[in-house]
Amino acid sequence: MADPGGGAVCNGTLHNQRAADCHGGNCWKNGVVKEAQQNGNSNFCKPFVESFEEAPLHVMVFTYLGYGIGTLFGYLRDFLRNSGIEKCNAAVEREEQKDFVPLYQNFENFYTRNLYMRIRDNWNRPICSAPGAVFDVMERVTDDYNWTFRFTGRVIKDVINMGSYNFLGLAAKYDESMSTVKEVLETYGLGVGSTRQEMGTLDKHKELEDLVAKFLNVEDAMVFGMGFATNSMNIPALVGKGCLILSDELNHASLVLGARLSGATIRIFKHNNMQSLEKLLRDAVIYGQPRTRRAWRKILILVEGIYSMEGSIVCLPDIVALKKKYKAYLYIDEAHSIGSVGPTGRGVVEFFGMDPRDIDVFMGTFTKSFGAAGGYIAGRKDLVDYLRTYSHSAAYATSMSPPVAEQIIRVMKLIMGLDGTTKGLQKIQQLAKNTRYFRQRLSKMGFIVYGNEESPVVPLLLYMPAKVAAFARHLLKRKIGVVVVGFPATPLAEARARFCVSAAHTREMLDTVLEALDEMGDLLDVKYSRNRKSARPELYDEMSFELED
Repeated sequence: MADPGGGAVCNGTLHNQRAADCHGGNCWKNGVVKEAQQNGNSNFCKPFVESFEEAPLHVMVFTYLGYGIGTLFGYLRDFLRNSGIEKCNAAVEREEQKDFVPLYQNFENFYTRNLYMRIRDNWNRPICSAPGAVFDVMERVTDDYNWTFRFTGRVIKDVINMGSYNFLGLAAKYDESMSTVKEVLETYGLGVGSTRQEMGTLDKHKELEDLVAKFLNVEDAMVFGMGFATNSMNIPALVGKGCLILSDELNHASLVLGARLSGATIRIFKHNNMQSLEKLLRDAVIYGQPRTRRAWRKILILVEGIYSMEGSIVCLPDIVALKKKYKAYLYIDEAHSIGSVGPTGRGVVEFFGMDPRDIDVFMGTFTKSFGAAGGYIAGRKDLVDYLRTYSHSAAYATSMSPPVAEQIIRVMKLIMGLDGTTKGLQKIQQLAKNTRYFRQRLSKMGFIVYGNEESPVVPLLLYMPAKVAAFARHLLKRKIGVVVVGFPATPLAEARARFCVSAAHTREMLDTVLEALDEMGDLLDVKYSRNRKSARPELYDEMSFELED
C-alpha cells in the first residue's frame, strides 16, 4: 500500500430483511465463507440482523405525488418572482452582470428555494450548551417564511438530545475527570500554528498515536486534525491513475471526495452486496484497465463500519474473504463504529471477532464516541510512514490542537481501562443495552426502522416531506431534539428521522422519547411497518445462494 501508483444486505436486496445465525463457526453458506474458512477465519460469524423493509405502495405514491405538487407550485412561484409579483429573497445576478455566465444557477437552486426553505427551520438550530443527554436550544422565529431568522432571547432548556453522535456520553461539560485537558491547555495553549511536517508534531501527538495503535492492535497510527479531511486528503496519497477503487454505494461524502481527488477509476457496488462486489472484482482481474487491458496497479475496496444514514453494519467477514480471494486492498472507515460497537468498543473488526491484520487501512474519527475532533489512519508501519511523508494533511493542514489530543487520550484510556476503572466498559455495555431497547420498542410500535439491530444509529422512515417537518417541529415542542434528513442526503422518497442513541440516555429519557414517538406516529400516520408483530425478521431466502469458486 505504500505506493500510490503501485441497496442490499449481504447478498440480499436493499429493501428486505435478513438474519444470519452461526452455529459451530458456520455462517450463511456461500463461496465467501468457504474462502474465509480456507484462510483460517472460520469462527468469526455471529448473529447478523438487518432490516430494510419496503414502504407500502400507497406511501410511495403519495410521497412522489407530494413532490410533484411541490414542484408545480415551485414553478408557479418562480414565475411570480420573475414577474415581480412575489419578492425574490434568493441570491440573484446583478443587473450589470446580465451578460455574464450566471454565477448562481437558477434551476440548480430550485429545490432549495421551493421546498427546503419551507422546512428550513428544522435544521441548523443553534445549541447553547454541551451536547450531552440533554441540551439547551436557542429559540428563534421567522417573519419571512424561513428566509431569515431572529432570536427571541429565550432558551429552551433541557431538551432530550437524540441527534448528536455522543455515543458514549463523553461530550459533556467540564468536570474533574477533564482536569488533564485543562492542564494541557494551560501548558500548550490552543493552537499549534504549524503542519505535522514542519513544527507541528508535539509529544502529545506521539502519545496519542501510540495509544491508538495499541487500542486497535496494529503496528502504527497517525492522527489528523479533521475527520473529513482524514479521508479526502489521504485516499489520494494511497491510489492514483491506473488504480481501481470499488466503493460501496452508500459511502460517506468524504470517501467519495477522496476517491474522486485520487484520479483513480471508481466503480460502485450495491450496498453490502457480495454478488455485486465479486462481479466487479472478477471483471477487474479478468479484463484489467479499459482499452489497454493492462492489470490494475492496485484495487482498493472502500467501505464504512456503520453507515450513518442507514444504520447498517458492513458485512466485514464476506468482504475480507473476497479481498483475499482477489488480492485487493481494504480501506475501512470506522467513524461511527469505533467506540460504539464491539465488546470493548474496538469497532467492527472486534464486533465480528476478526484479525486486525486482515484490514489494510483503518480509518476513524474522534468526533463521535470520543467527544473530540479529528481522525486517524492506522495499520502497518510502512503504510503510516509513507503517509507521514505523502499525506496532504501532513504537509498542508494544521496539526491537532493539544487539548483535543489530550481529550482523546483521556477517553481512550477510559475505554481501555487504563485509568484503573471499568467505567469505559460500562458505558459501552450501556450503549448496547440502550440501542437494543430503543430499536426493539420502535419496531414493535410499527415504525419502519432501517439498519442493524446493534447499530446506535437508528433511522426511522418518514418518506413524505411535509411529515418530516411536522415530525421535528412537534417533537421540539415536547422538548425532544431530533435530526431529520432528506434529499440529497437520502434518496428522494426516503426522508427520515435519524436518532443517535447514547450511553448517557437513561431509561426514563428513552421512555419519554418513545412515548412521544408513539403519539406522533399515530398523529402523523407514519407507522408504516407491516411486520409490527414480528420481534425478529425472517431469514432471507438468498442466504442459500452459492457464489462460484
